[in-house]
Amino acid sequence: MEQTPINEDSPSVSKKAAMKQEKLRRRQEQQALAAASRSLAVDDELDQLAANYGEFPLQSKTVENVSRRTQVASLTNALENCSVRIRGKAHTIRVVGKNMAFVVVRESWFTVQCVATVQPDTVSRQMVKYVAGLSRESVIDVEGLVSIPSVEIKGTTQQVEVQVRKLYCVSRAPELSFNIEDAARSDAEIEIALQAGEKLVRVNQDTRLNNRDLDLRTQANQGIFSIQSEVGNIFRGFLLSEGFREIHTPKLIAGSSEGGAAVFTLDYKGQPACLAQSPQLHKQMAICAEFRGVFEIGPVFRGEDSNTHRHLCEFTGLDVEMEIDLHYSEVMDIVARLFVTIFGTLNKTCQKELEAVGRQYPFEPLKYLPETLRLTFEEGVQMLKDAGDEVDPMGDLNTEAERKLGQLVMEKYGTEFYILHRYPLAVRPFYTMPCHDNPAYSNSFDVFIRGEEIISGAQREHRPELLEKRAQACGIELKTISTYIDAIRNGVTLHGGFGAGLERVVMLFLGLDNIRKTSLFPRDPRRLAP
Repeated sequence: MEQTPINEDSPSVSKKAAMKQEKLRRRQEQQALAAASRSLAVDDELDQLAANYGEFPLQSKTVENVSRRTQVASLTNALENCSVRIRGKAHTIRVVGKNMAFVVVRESWFTVQCVATVQPDTVSRQMVKYVAGLSRESVIDVEGLVSIPSVEIKGTTQQVEVQVRKLYCVSRAPELSFNIEDAARSDAEIEIALQAGEKLVRVNQDTRLNNRDLDLRTQANQGIFSIQSEVGNIFRGFLLSEGFREIHTPKLIAGSSEGGAAVFTLDYKGQPACLAQSPQLHKQMAICAEFRGVFEIGPVFRGEDSNTHRHLCEFTGLDVEMEIDLHYSEVMDIVARLFVTIFGTLNKTCQKELEAVGRQYPFEPLKYLPETLRLTFEEGVQMLKDAGDEVDPMGDLNTEAERKLGQLVMEKYGTEFYILHRYPLAVRPFYTMPCHDNPAYSNSFDVFIRGEEIISGAQREHRPELLEKRAQACGIELKTISTYIDAIRNGVTLHGGFGAGLERVVMLFLGLDNIRKTSLFPRDPRRLAP
């Protein structure tokens, strides 16, 4: 039977097709509306919560509307459920899915874990995504509630969390030369990982110093320079309590203050000048002015080409000058009491800082006696000779001899801090007083920590005619120190003093291997930046 073909142009077929197309159109419209609705909901969420995160709104809020910032170090259990605002560096960032991100905020060397979790009224997924996109070391502002986690937080100094409600980026960091975590590792940690087949990044000294602002962010460096600051505070406080007066002497001078050629010379308005090797001459002139006892904490410049672990071309001097009543041992008395006070106070008040340094640079606490050991130079030379070392009895001790003597003193007397005095006059500066009983020796002394010299001191020559002879013998032109000689000629009592390098004191107290670790921005023969 032959089939009759369907006529698609018939009214019944056209009507069905139209109905079908209309139904499809309506379905597409409904889907589009639903999509638009969902999009609108997201946009509404963004509109509602966008103010809770983003770039820091500079000067967009009045002081009255901004909560007072809390120091990260102050975040303790006592602040549970309290709203706080903190600011610091984004130390580490970790994302857990789309709804949660962790960021450890570091302020100085204190760290706290902040948690951004999606919440209907405060934290959106977009905010979590924003947190995840922050770069390490960016400066961020975080507002939130303090909570106490049920388990110990590893890797942070503070054992609380901040539940993030608002987060703003104050300054976004670029890709850095190295990670702070890598710079904070100890050599032992790197070696252990290497033995286990894991290779960790070792940040070398030049890279650190070239990027010193990053290197100084490690906990060890924060500890080192907190300790250095405290040394200055103790030094100043002790001497003020003893009746000394703080002074500030010029660093541009007409001639060498120590003798020798190790000076930085310059043109001073057409006159030859140099940077002061010490405040020596001017602190003596202060004693001439009847200041009785003075001290200074200030820069010192040495031009010698010494590329060693303990020399700098510029360092911070701790200088003292004082009247002497009868004997130069009075100056050594001040040295002994001052440094025993420094050591004891550091051990008592800087325990966290010492622990932070020790984690990266392990060291044994300094061994010292309540009554500081004093040996004559001759006794020190004899100890070295008895140990089989050849030493010039009228020459200065070289670095190796000083280190060996330090070992011998430690073995015999149980101390790493001692005074060696009565040095040969020939190895001391021109202004040093000869011994009254033997002019081949002098009323001078050096002080040692862990076998390295940290202090030189002496009684000063107060007779102008002898000063002139000694200066000429040391190659110093008298016209360059004429004002100093005149001050002595105008009358001065018996006096003496000493000078120490702040960076070297801290280096040796902490048992560090290089003075560049204790200089904020080191200046050595090869480094003039940053």
